Formats: sequence, structure tokens, C-alpha cells
Amino acid sequence: MILTVTLNTALDITYRVPSLRPHAAHRVAEVVERPGGKGLNVARVLAALGHEVTVTGFAGGATGRVVRDRLAGVSGAADALVPVAGATRRTVAVVDQRTGDTTQLNEPGPLVAPAEWAAFQNVYEELLGSVTAVALCGSLPPGVPVGAYAGLVRTARAAGVPVLLDTSGEPLRRAVAARPDIIKPNADELAELTGAHEPLRAAQDARRRGARAVVASLGADGLLAHTPEGLWRATPPAHVRGNPTGAGDSAVAGLLSGLAEHLPWPSRLARAAALATATVLAPAAGEFDRATYEELVDRVSVTGGVSAA
Repeated sequence: MILTVTLNTALDITYRVPSLRPHAAHRVAEVVERPGGKGLNVARVLAALGHEVTVTGFAGGATGRVVRDRLAGVSGAADALVPVAGATRRTVAVVDQRTGDTTQLNEPGPLVAPAEWAAFQNVYEELLGSVTAVALCGSLPPGVPVGAYAGLVRTARAAGVPVLLDTSGEPLRRAVAARPDIIKPNADELAELTGAHEPLRAAQDARRRGARAVVASLGADGLLAHTPEGLWRATPPAHVRGNPTGAGDSAVAGLLSGLAEHLPWPSRLARAAALATATVLAPAAGEFDRATYEELVDRVSVTGGVSAA
């Protein structure tokens, strides 16, 4: 069983409009709703790959009920969300069908009370007893301490469960010192963490700060991994055009499944890059076609292996 943690779950709502124009009324051509937040997105990909996965975090209000109802329809994903009094947030993506551009509106999330945070920590500790790997994903809702991920990393490490961290800003800076097994920032998040804008130098700095391994998303250029076993670059077979929404979460799912299966780094990175690319190519944002992924995974170029310890 793999565990994903999404403290700031969401109901993702996507509107498709023929053309997005400021200061104008729009007719929506299509509306899609699905359970969201980074960890739920990761769980959906893991389930599609055939893994059993449990999702935890917070859910509350009418929006939270919709999230849980939608989650019940994801085969292979178990719901261990913790109820809160506040309402789960919504994220609204408006897709311009003419240009393919997406405008995103993200609500802040519910205020989490101290008793609710304590209840979550109890659930988390219980779940760690039966999982092979855990991913801590996304932003923190109001009321959750900024050092929350640092504490959750330490709890997982004490339980002997490998942990992948995918967040940004101050929560990432504090949690790196707790020595997560993998962090998965994009290039901008890595630069914000370290102050270095050259990805390799920034990844080296992030490891010095405590991360055991750093896998940086470089957009269309693939992934850069700085690990105890070596330096690696994973490059998709070709630059592709499409919707990048959810590609980073698919990459996390690939890394997390590889971590749980004890795959060597080249195989983990090939899986992550292929899933991210298949997600970009998919017609529905955040989804992927299994056949496309399986065709891509053998064509991802993974180079490197020089010692980086």
C-alpha cells in the first residue's frame, strides 16, 4: 500500500471556453469536476498503474462531500480523509480552446483547528504502520503549522517508511532539514529554496540542506536527479505540445511507485518522465493514456550515473 497526503485537498473544476477574453461574458462549452490537490492527483495515477493507494488529508463542507463521492469512484484508492468543520476549497481552471492556455484560480482552503490537526496526525501515524512509501504533497491550508511537513517527514522516517516531498516555499525549506528521501521541486521552486538558478548547483545545495535525493522537473527538458547513487538526466523522446496540467503529479507518481518497488534510479526516472509526457499529451488535463505511457517509457533517454554522494 502507498500513502499520499494532501493537506489542502480541492474540488478541481475545469471550464472550457471557445476563447477567453477579459471583461466579457463566456459560454462554457464543457465542465469537468474531479477530486484534486496534488496528492489526490498522484493517487489517481498510482491507482491507474495498478497500485493500491490510500489518500489522507482534510475534507469538509459540501465541497468536501463531493470530493469524497468522486474519490469513491477511483478504483484502487482508499479514502482516509479527516473531516474538518471548514469547507474544502475549489480550484477553477479556465481553458481557452483556441490557444490551449489555462487560467487557474485557487482558493486558500479551510481554516484547520488545532484539534483537527491533532486528529490528522493520529490518523497519519496509524496509516504509516501498513504502507511501503508516502508522498507529502501540495500547499498547507490556513491553521496548519508552516513546519508541518518537517514533522511528518520525521514521523515517517521514525516508522521506517520512505518519504517523497513535493511542496514549495517555506514549508519546503523547513522540511528539507528533516531529511526526506526525495524532494521533487520544479526549477523555480528549487531556485527559491537554494538561491541558485543553475539546476545542478541548486540540486547539490538542496542535498547539503538535508534532502537525500533531489529530482528537479525541468519542463520539456525532462528531469534532473541528484542522488546518493549518481547524477542522472531523464529526457523524453521528443518535445511535445499539450496541456502540462498534472504532469508534475504524474512524475511524482512514477517516482513514488519506483521508490515503493525498490527500482533502480534509471527505471524510476524513465517511468516518471514517461508518465509526465503522457499526461501532457492526453486530451483531458491531468489524465494519461496507458498505451501512450507504455510506448514512451522505453524511449526515455536516461544518462548519467557518476557518483554524487
